[in-house]
Amino acid sequence: MDNTTSTALPARSAEACHANVNAVRDALYVLNGKWKLPLIVSLLNGPRRFKEIQRALVDITPKVLSKELRELEINGLIERQVFNTVPVTVTYQLSPYSDSLHPVIESLMLWGQKHRERIVQERRSEPVAMEID
Repeated sequence: MDNTTSTALPARSAEACHANVNAVRDALYVLNGKWKLPLIVSLLNGPRRFKEIQRALVDITPKVLSKELRELEINGLIERQVFNTVPVTVTYQLSPYSDSLHPVIESLMLWGQKHRERIVQERRSEPVAMEID
């Protein structure tokens, strides 16, 4: 896919436009915020415990992580498993339903990589201003 050219979306009726906007809003409602998609990506390689997820996400607080995990579980994207051990072990893993997000996540990762490369390239090509005293 060539990312230098854009593909125009076909013209749509007002009703179709409204439906598309609502669909995007619904998706963003579930995936909103700075942590949900990175949290999902952190679980792509299999189940993890709470502290493992927190370490993978670096700057997330336990309170926010707990809230994000709960919301993703409510929306059916992750599953929480409690093991009867001493102390109790709790792991989180992606649900089968989360597979439906893989194309979105792959597209976002690819776009993010290309965007970073573009920004770095632009900064390299900017002229450097030198002060002469």
